[in-house]
Amino acid sequence: MAVTTFAALVAVATYSVALGSNGWLWFGWVVLGLLTIGMAASGNI
Repeated sequence: MAVTTFAALVAVATYSVALGSNGWLWFGWVVLGLLTIGMAASGNI
């Protein structure tokens, strides 16, 4: 899950540099990050 979150961060950052920032992509990444943190805190990773 952490690897997916990191890969998504790289993808969103690359997209933002190439084509301009997209708020929905960043919102999606934040949600994914929060899910990853929640899973790590509950011991499911």
